[in-house]
Amino acid sequence: MNQTGVRWTTEQVLALAPDEASRKAGNKLSTAGPWSEAGSGSAGAVWGLCKGSGSKPYQTIVDTTGPAYKCSCPSRKFPCKHALGLLLLWAADERSVPEAAEEPGWAGEWLEGRRKKSEERDAGEAGAAGSGKPADPEAARRRAERRATRISAGASELDQRLTDLLRGGLASAEQSGYGLWEETAARMVDAQAPGLAGRVRELGAIPGSGPGWPVRLLEESALLHLLTTAWLGRGRLPEPLATTVRTRIGLPSPAGGPPVRDNWLVLAQYDSSDGKLLTRRIRLYGRDSGRSALLLAFGAAGRSPQLGLPVGLMIEAEITPHGGAGQLRADWGRQFGAPAPIPGPPPGGSTTAAVEAYGAALRADPWLDAWPVTLTDVIPVPAPGGGWQLADADGESALPITGSALSGPGPWKLAALSGGGPVTVFGECGHRGFHPLAAWAEDGAAHPPVPLT
Repeated sequence: MNQTGVRWTTEQVLALAPDEASRKAGNKLSTAGPWSEAGSGSAGAVWGLCKGSGSKPYQTIVDTTGPAYKCSCPSRKFPCKHALGLLLLWAADERSVPEAAEEPGWAGEWLEGRRKKSEERDAGEAGAAGSGKPADPEAARRRAERRATRISAGASELDQRLTDLLRGGLASAEQSGYGLWEETAARMVDAQAPGLAGRVRELGAIPGSGPGWPVRLLEESALLHLLTTAWLGRGRLPEPLATTVRTRIGLPSPAGGPPVRDNWLVLAQYDSSDGKLLTRRIRLYGRDSGRSALLLAFGAAGRSPQLGLPVGLMIEAEITPHGGAGQLRADWGRQFGAPAPIPGPPPGGSTTAAVEAYGAALRADPWLDAWPVTLTDVIPVPAPGGGWQLADADGESALPITGSALSGPGPWKLAALSGGGPVTVFGECGHRGFHPLAAWAEDGAAHPPVPLT
């Protein structure tokens, strides 16, 4: 068991898997057969030897307080299938992974190394806090000015492209094809504005994408025009909004300000990929502060991000927020103790309150796609035009479930959990609808959330 005396659930372990292939491979190693000398410590470590294709078994160890993983296998995934299989066995079979008074030597060496690195990192951060300024702030200022000039030129060119689109009529966008948009996106990359490049590519995929595409194209073009105009007039904006604009353009926004220490509920973790970069998003909620936070981690193609937190558990830790109006992004910092079970879902409200919360967030960030909310006493039901929606138990209003969520198992998990009764659902409310990420049954305080991703 970990320091809290609690073993994770199977769902919490599988939520850490970097992809579906790892989930399947980990499940195959979740029986006692391939494992030997498996055990767990009161400080949160789980270890074992897994028989592989070679003469020597793989040495696998997990520190559940991180969590962090170490395996002698050649896999580049974090966690690998052996770590997942070990955790699944630990979660399901206490006899196969019993609590031990002391970890084996190879596991102890790694744990001691992690402890020393943590101490050195804390000491380094303390030293950096009192250290001097950047080596050459003047050179950094000149580089920033040159980049801003290139971005401004790119934004002006893009704005002219949008003007030409409207003058020629939206129907011309379907005739010109995707090549022109890709060329425009490449020019935004040359202008060092990756945020603009990404939005241009999304814009180019809209023409001919189905019924109503001209309306969607006009909406997205208007938002893109708003962004380029905001960049060109950023000097007149309030600083929080100007920071948001810089972030949306693609400029880095380092974390700053004092760390926020809280008991953070890990509500959801999911990955997305553009073919070159894997992005992991982790949604948090502060039990004491009532603050929502978003952690981002990245991995190159073929490699999963190293940051991964156990969904459905609560961790006392520090986060450092990023700047910007209405921005939730933060960096994960120091952790205090082992994860503990979530005491219950975050405070929530009706579907109407969720839309109002998203609307309020849009005032601070007009380019916001979605906002984290918790819906209470909602029932998943079929939508009149097809698909699913979450309806208030009193029948007053409902939110459609997004098309991207409909392609996954989430709606069916919700229906099974609900059984026709009200449930509590955490997810993201946006202009496309509601994307459910985790759910609790009516007596949710007694059970961990069910991941829906």
